[in-house]
Amino acid sequence: MSPAARPGRIAANPIPYWAGAGKTREVFEVAFADLRDIGFTAVKADVPEGMGADEYARWIEGFGLSPSVGLFSNPLDETVDMAGVLEEARRFAAVQAELGLDRTMLSSMAVPARLAAPAVGADFDAGRLERAVENAGRVCEVLISEGIHPLHHSHVGGVFETEEEITTLLDALGPELLGFGPDTGHLRWAGADPVALVRRYGDRIGGIHLKDVHPDHLDAARGTGGDYRTVSTSGRLWAEPGRGVLDLEAVLAALPADYDGDYTIEVDHPSVGSVRESHRISHEWALRVLGPPGEEPGEQS
Repeated sequence: MSPAARPGRIAANPIPYWAGAGKTREVFEVAFADLRDIGFTAVKADVPEGMGADEYARWIEGFGLSPSVGLFSNPLDETVDMAGVLEEARRFAAVQAELGLDRTMLSSMAVPARLAAPAVGADFDAGRLERAVENAGRVCEVLISEGIHPLHHSHVGGVFETEEEITTLLDALGPELLGFGPDTGHLRWAGADPVALVRRYGDRIGGIHLKDVHPDHLDAARGTGGDYRTVSTSGRLWAEPGRGVLDLEAVLAALPADYDGDYTIEVDHPSVGSVRESHRISHEWALRVLGPPGEEPGEQS
């Protein structure tokens, strides 16, 4: 962890609440109540369809929460209508800016061949990668024009899945166009070294998702456990921070001293009995390792 006092918030992405049930008001009501009771003060900005940014901000404020870095996701491959994608990005950015945010995660997801055989760079095609880099650059330009700086968010199942694909994207577009918003768990699942990538692109990191992983589907076992959904919901991939094999404290230590982003806890599918308990364990770990805002790690009594 950086020696500087922590400026960022401990945020949550309550993905296991809505992954199967949808991003409805009723689902979020349960999630936000749990997050409030556990002690979270920020949540990934997900404005339900039909709700304005002002209403959303007031709604989550009622739970003691404020909006944290959101996510714009799209396959970004040759199958998409880029005119529609760019308009969607513009609308998304306008909402994020209205919420007072200045950055967002940008991710490629839902490429069929990679959902079928996750984390191994399935069906690689150099031409597809080149087009995806170009498409990502166009999306970045739109987001920036609306005052939102994009951060590439690594995600298994997308066209930027492997370490080589991620570094190709970041190196091709450069820091003015695209920052870095790593997901420690997705990087490790795909065989990358999160610590090395955080060090390599530290000056571009504006947000981070902290999740741990169990060893069952890593390394030699990668690609043998089934499709994306099967592996991701097995209870033997994602782990609450500190309960898996990732050295998350080394990841935090690799962040630059001037890192000013939030620390988003994300466990896509809990490895414990309940979603609430998963978030409680995660928040307890974060407080222990990160300390409250404004304090150096380890200052807690």
